[in-house]
This record gives sequence, C-alpha cells and structure tokens, in this order.
Amino acid sequence: MTLTERFLNYTKFDTQSSEDSQSVPSTPKQLVFAEYLRAELEKEGFADVEMDDKGYLYATLKSNMKKKAPVIGFISHYDTSPDCSGEGIKARVVEGYDGGDITLSEGIVSSPSKFPELLSHVGEDLIVTDGKTLLGADDKAGIAEIIQAMCYLRDHDEIPHGDIRVAFNPDEEIGMGAHHFDVEKFGCEWAYTIDGGDLGELEYENFNAASAKVRLNGVSVHPGYAKGKMVNANSLAAEFASLLPKDETPETTEGYQGFYHLLGIQSNIEKAQLSYIIRDHDRTRFEARKQFFTLCAGKLNERYGEGTCEIEVRDQYYNMKEKIDPNMHVIDLVLLAMQECGVPPRVVPIRGGTDGAQLSFKGLPCPNIFAGGVNFHGPYEFVSIQVMEKAMQVIVKICELTANYND
Repeated sequence: MTLTERFLNYTKFDTQSSEDSQSVPSTPKQLVFAEYLRAELEKEGFADVEMDDKGYLYATLKSNMKKKAPVIGFISHYDTSPDCSGEGIKARVVEGYDGGDITLSEGIVSSPSKFPELLSHVGEDLIVTDGKTLLGADDKAGIAEIIQAMCYLRDHDEIPHGDIRVAFNPDEEIGMGAHHFDVEKFGCEWAYTIDGGDLGELEYENFNAASAKVRLNGVSVHPGYAKGKMVNANSLAAEFASLLPKDETPETTEGYQGFYHLLGIQSNIEKAQLSYIIRDHDRTRFEARKQFFTLCAGKLNERYGEGTCEIEVRDQYYNMKEKIDPNMHVIDLVLLAMQECGVPPRVVPIRGGTDGAQLSFKGLPCPNIFAGGVNFHGPYEFVSIQVMEKAMQVIVKICELTANYND
C-alpha cells in the first residue's frame, strides 16, 4: 500500500472529537478507527500491538541491531477537530497543481488569492476536499507517515534502527489527548509527535493553554413589566465579551502574541454561557490573562450582584520549551535528519498545542514535526503528497541516526 492510498483510506473514517463529552474517547466513532488501526498494525507485523479501553494504541517495530540503541517513539492523534464536519469526507487528488484556483465543488473554490500557501506547492500533487468537510490531514497524515515509515524500515533491513515505538491516541483536538497516555508503558527515552504543518516545520515551543467557561445568570421577566427587574443574560454575555481586549484575538495576533478566543455562546434571557480558550507563550503573561478573566467577572458581579457571573478556568497544557531545552539532542537529531533528506528546517513556535506539550511535562521530551497539512480545521484543508513523502523520509532518517546516537 502506498502512503497516499493509506492516507486516503483513513479519511473515510469520521473521527471528530467533542469538547462537550465527558467520556474517553469523547466520541465512540473514534474507537471504530482505532480498532481498524490495531488490525492494520497487526497485519503489517508490528510487535506488542495493544489498545487500552480508552482507545490508546501502542505498537513496536523491533530493533534489527545487536547493540543497544535509545528507544524512541512517534505519536499521532486520530481524532479530527470539532470545528468542522468530518463526516462523509470526499478527498481527491489534484495532480500537478498549476498555481490557479481549485474548484472543490460547485460554487466552492480554494484560491491562492485567499490561501497563498497554495503557491508553495505548484507542481505538486495535492489532496483536497469537496469544500464541505475538513480533510483530516490533522492528524491522519501523521499516522499514515509513521506507519509507512515503519513499513519501509521493516522492508529495508540494511537500515539500522533500535526499537521504535508508535502510539496513536484520541481527543488531541480538545486538549485531552495526552491525559491518559501511558508514558511508562510507552517506554521511550524521547519521542516526536508528527502533527505539524507544512514542509520543514519543527516546533518545540507552544502556547500555555487554558479553557474557560463563563456562566451568566440573569432574571427573566415579561418584557412589558421588566423595568428595574429584568437582568438579560444575553446582554450580560455581550458585556463580558466587550471587556476583553479587541486586539488580543486570534484574528489580530501572530507569532508569540497571545489571545482570548471566544469559541461559542449559548444564551437566553435567564442563562448564558461563553466558552473561551486562553493562550500565551510566556508563562507569566499566561497567568496574568487568567487573572484578568477573574477581574472581568468581578466587574459584572459588582455591577449586577454577586453570583451574576461565574467562571471556571482550567489549565490544559504548558509550553514544552522548558522541558526540551535541557534535551536539545532531540532537536539536533531532527535538524540533521532534515538536512540529509533535503528538507529546509523551519523552526517556529506553535500557535496552538500538541500532545507533545503535555507528554513533555509527563517526562517524555516530545517536540513536533511537520506532517504536511495546511489550513487545518476547515473545508479548505489540503496536503501535498510530496510533503507527506518527505515527512516519512525524515522519520526513517531519525530512526537511522538514533541507531548510532551516543549520549
């Protein structure tokens, strides 16, 4: 099976996660794909194939050397984002992209005028959607690349490698992917998530992240007799949102700039709820952002009465840089692998997070490497077949270099 065939097959599975669920995984349909992957790993001859009751899947490509080498791992998540439907994905290949508009379906066009990233892939073969769902390259491209790389090593015994562990997990898109990851069972000295974007991306800095729920309690009264009595929770929601800086949102920030992001509103006269995420690369500024949220709630309570505004802020993950800095050999190996594969490295901060951030704080240094997808979480998502192949080659080369690594 080719890398492209493997990936296209994976896109047929709807694995959308849900932040409103308390189960693990958050949606049962994720387990359908996990079971498929387990059977595939067994068929391909992996050792130690195991899936726990929460859908965390582990396997090993055994060493082909007599001498001992560091055990390293590669990790990807199989859920797709709640932000856009993953049901009934119709993926197709645009061969030899010519730099123009791509008609995804009638009336839906992916254009370099809106998505200039397309122009970096002229002449390549792009996998796109029909413009009605996401594609799922985040992160099924990573899964396909990892499995294809392991199969390549299996079939090319002349390439030395130690024990290589792989793992695939649910619920990364809702910030829960690493919560039940068994680092001890995984048994690696370090690992890499294959969950990054375009060619050459290498990421070992990410946002500190928190989720926030803002609950607003109004008073419902017939509007004809409401003077002095009604407290409209819809208006309270709008007022809370207005207290946050207008220039600190995802659409107004870049690079190392943090933000507050309003994910959704549920609202009526009596009750309203705002769902936010809070992000910042700097730990001190991150803590200040959370404190500012508390101050905003206090302003509403002071104005309308105690209990009007209730907030719940939960930390999700932290910047992995503080855990990677003491282990820079993990990065040096990737940079050398990219160099030998002809891939120009692009070391960038993640404006988001990966499972690797949480895993790094659980004792497993775990930076993030490109998987090739672009325009994640939406219907204009695409991935280049040639970039996917480069990602696979980099994985193979990391395994080869690690075989000769001396601490």
